[in-house]
Amino acid sequence: MKRTLTISVDQLFRRHPGGIGTYVRGLAEGLASLDSEFDVLGVGPRGSVPSTLEKLPLRYTSAGVPLNVLAKVWPLMPLGVARDSMIVHATSMTGPFAGGMSGAVHSVAMHDLLWRDQPQSATRRGIKFHEARLTLILRREDLRIFTTSPTLAERLSALGVASSRIHFVRLGVDEHREPAASEEEVAALLRARGVTGPYTLYAGTREPRKNIGRLIAAHHEARQRRNDLGPLVLVGPQGWGGVDTADAIVLGSVERAVLWGLYRDAGVFAYVPLSEGWGLPPVEALHAGARVVASATVPSIATNAEVILVDPLSVSSIATGLCEALDKERGEAGAKSRMQSVAHLTWRHSALDHVAGWQ
Repeated sequence: MKRTLTISVDQLFRRHPGGIGTYVRGLAEGLASLDSEFDVLGVGPRGSVPSTLEKLPLRYTSAGVPLNVLAKVWPLMPLGVARDSMIVHATSMTGPFAGGMSGAVHSVAMHDLLWRDQPQSATRRGIKFHEARLTLILRREDLRIFTTSPTLAERLSALGVASSRIHFVRLGVDEHREPAASEEEVAALLRARGVTGPYTLYAGTREPRKNIGRLIAAHHEARQRRNDLGPLVLVGPQGWGGVDTADAIVLGSVERAVLWGLYRDAGVFAYVPLSEGWGLPPVEALHAGARVVASATVPSIATNAEVILVDPLSVSSIATGLCEALDKERGEAGAKSRMQSVAHLTWRHSALDHVAGWQ
């Protein structure tokens, strides 16, 4: 008989699910790939179920209240959590933090402390929300914390969290993803936007902490030396806060198959946020064989020898990194080496890390 595992999926109901939404989807698919003893139940708000959730290998139950109410209620009561749950996992700091059977394991994923690291990139309301949740999590000694960054684990320890409560988990990419768009499809999309040759790619939300202003300035500088960098192409939704994209080519959100094609065909992939909880885009780019430039502070690739690491505060450092990336091998051997460097970062392995933390 399978054990009930409840995970929160409320992030998928938000306008921009972002990296946490990707984590929710990946964890569900990773758990399904294990053919484990778990019966996975997703719990979220009342409302129209998004198509991304409908496709996931889990059962869904509504907590019966809207999204904004659920965020307020979950610290007080575990609405929607199945009574027979042996494990209750909050995929973000929203919750839930209780419920299930007597003796159930309760855990929460903490991805970052970005509201402290980059307070100018958050609202006062957002900062207040996250500080309140952090206080709750620190106080709940029975609550296991799953972190996606070794540096975050160190910071939590410094805040007084016992090491026995902290479990490191990898994040990953789709192992059996849909085929990437063809080179012809990608070329046609770019041609419609005036891009007819090589290009430099960025993927992620467009918001201040992603440091797109410095990336644009660095790209201008680097292109004076290496015109084969081509134009800068930005993929992803508008996030919180205004960003001047200057003369960069903004594609906005694209289908996953198109994104994989853009990764594959880019001359260089650049990702230089001021701070980051994990950093999925550069891992995805490496899985696609792309040459990658990234901030040295991005945890997912900070020790990856295949990546050109740069100082996100230095336009000159980023520009030099873009030029150096072009000198990395472009052919099949180079792409294979980059793919192998992140071969262990899959959602299946992420699920295994979670299961170990629940033991």
